[in-house]
Amino acid sequence: MGGTMNGTKQQRRRGDTRQRIQDVALELFAEQGYEKTSLREIAERLDVTKAALYYHFKTKEEILVSIFEDLSRPLEDLIEWGREQPHTLETKQKIVRGYSEALAGAAPLFRFMQENQATVRDLRIGELFKTRMFGLRDILMDPEADLVDQVRCISALFTLHAGMFVLRDLEGDPEEQRAAVLEVATDLITQAHRGAEGAQSRS
Repeated sequence: MGGTMNGTKQQRRRGDTRQRIQDVALELFAEQGYEKTSLREIAERLDVTKAALYYHFKTKEEILVSIFEDLSRPLEDLIEWGREQPHTLETKQKIVRGYSEALAGAAPLFRFMQENQATVRDLRIGELFKTRMFGLRDILMDPEADLVDQVRCISALFTLHAGMFVLRDLEGDPEEQRAAVLEVATDLITQAHRGAEGAQSRS
């Protein structure tokens, strides 16, 4: 019995180290750029040996991919949930709200991705992110939507992205800003949904 508890504790401790490595690596990537950051510097800032770091991650890319996979898990859950729901306006609004929350929860990562687009494109996370974006788009977009309503759906997602980066420079309460961005994205989805319903009833 004691062995099991001990094992869990050790696992948890190992999980914490892994998370500390991720947090510090992301900090350094954001401060000085991905290319200029070495594993040695990450180890130094963590005050661990390079061998201890190597135990968890062999390369910088492994660290970045693990950060992306951990922080974008809510996004994956959201897509899985959305695929099983009826194609109603309520489902779409919940998806937009959930995406807004997922972005807020992973803000440092998405900022890094925005500011290091060339790096992201060259690494696996660029493709992973694109796949998730297409997954969301397919849930939000009605097959019978005309081009304008398709653009509205895609714009709703980009509105949420833009809100994270552009609004940082505006004065005001970040939560109010996030609510305003969410309202605009929800309006776009609602218009697109009603447009597609109209197209359906006309055909």
